Amino acid sequence: MLNFSSLPSEIRSQPDPIRLEIFKNLYQFIAEQMGIVLQNTAASVNIKERLDFSCAIFDSSGLLVANAPHIPVHLGSMSESVRSLINEKRDTLKPGNVYLSNNPYNGGTHLPDVTAITPVFLESRENTPFPTPYSPFPTPLFFVASRGHQADIGGITPGSMPPQSNTVEEEGIIFDNFLLVEEGNFQESAVRQHLSNHTYPARNPDQNIADFKAQIAANERGVQELRKMVFQYGVDTVQAYMKFVQANAEESVRKAINLLKDGSFVYEMDNQARIQVKVTIHPETRSATIDFTGTSEQLNSNFNAPKAVTQAAVLYVFRTLVDDNIPLNAGCLNPLEIIIPVGCMLNPTYPAAVVAGNVETSQTIVDALYGALGIMAASQGTMNNFTFGNEQYQYYETICGGSGAGIGFDGTDGVHSHMTNSRLTDPEVLETRYPVLLESFNLRADSGGKGQYSGGNGVVRRIRFLESMTANILSGHRVVPPFGLNGGEAGLVGRNWIQRQNGIEENLDSTATVEMKPGDVFVIETPGGGGFGKVSYLRNS
Repeated sequence: MLNFSSLPSEIRSQPDPIRLEIFKNLYQFIAEQMGIVLQNTAASVNIKERLDFSCAIFDSSGLLVANAPHIPVHLGSMSESVRSLINEKRDTLKPGNVYLSNNPYNGGTHLPDVTAITPVFLESRENTPFPTPYSPFPTPLFFVASRGHQADIGGITPGSMPPQSNTVEEEGIIFDNFLLVEEGNFQESAVRQHLSNHTYPARNPDQNIADFKAQIAANERGVQELRKMVFQYGVDTVQAYMKFVQANAEESVRKAINLLKDGSFVYEMDNQARIQVKVTIHPETRSATIDFTGTSEQLNSNFNAPKAVTQAAVLYVFRTLVDDNIPLNAGCLNPLEIIIPVGCMLNPTYPAAVVAGNVETSQTIVDALYGALGIMAASQGTMNNFTFGNEQYQYYETICGGSGAGIGFDGTDGVHSHMTNSRLTDPEVLETRYPVLLESFNLRADSGGKGQYSGGNGVVRRIRFLESMTANILSGHRVVPPFGLNGGEAGLVGRNWIQRQNGIEENLDSTATVEMKPGDVFVIETPGGGGFGKVSYLRNS
């Protein structure tokens, strides 16, 4: 067995390229193993079927080291939650403790995304399932975390994605570094009390608790695998290569920045709010400044994006500019100075509502950044968040659309793009678990913008209700079309409408709450992506 920690320190001060590749993949493998455990043990369709979850590992400072290829908006923001825990609970962290957090003003995204965080201690020989030569460490060496979208966490509408919320309290229950497991003991009574002791309590606490337990199990897998790594390679080597992996990501982003030029973009949303961004490249330091000054002030609606979400969108964009196979981690942010004025819609203050900021505004930020860099036309720019339910059922899904075209490539039809990476529930599972019928689900022809390279097409999804329920749509680009770039045409806007059982059609806005009766059909037509390049340069097909 190789023991890297036995190597002289002067050799370990610089990473060996082969070992760097080994450790990079080992860290990602651990996060992937966590995800498999979470999927296999979860109860909700959201996590088990739609895979709306993310798992990652962090260093002792709470900085992201590696992740599985899960949800970008989760992964780029989870570090803020972990560091919040460290800052608040540093002196009380103990082996066997697990904490819950979803506070948008403390590193969270929106309330349905609940993060379970486990500090990883290196324990003594008798407390581990395998021998270790190390004495107990008084502070955590690492952290592991899993973030899952809860089907319902309270709030004014079933599914906890209310289109019309004005304060964060209306969106559900806040967990702020809540002690979920204390030294190995699950705090079920405290959790149940927290879920019910609210103006708008959770509707299905049994399902919440089942998914929390799945997150605990996922984290425990991460803890076990990290301890095995330490036993095999030595704690000094494991920690050193965490830094090397982050430094490698930083260097990869600096190389990508070398190829970029200054740019700016202003992107207006359906609600007249605007994202304004200016990207300034500093060749001498191979760094960039991303300045959101000029963006709309904090909104009275729920399209405010917490600062952690804005940072996650920036991190995602610059990671996609890197050709190297690197994990998304904290090193990617080191070359970037991000300016987000306090009190604007991308850095709101409590108690602003934020549920749409995570899923909708994050997409607009990404497209605005690509527009400023001149790289890619807008994708559908929305997650088309559809929820329905009552006291018995709660369901949430995001719906695919067209992606934008770019330099040398067409957009893609019917895909989840950018800040989301979840699936749609299989029709058989949807219809078995809920009293609905998936009437049709097909591509929306000619909805992508034309150009030298054409944008991808959106989709049309029709769901017939078999029982009375409340349905909600939280979407964008129903008024403002996804932009084309360099002369390419915009994609078609989406459309939300209802076909009542009596044949009457009702058009809905970008955001709406409606009561559905048996036989009513909810129809969602998603936007197409923008085209890239002038139409006059259309290729022969």
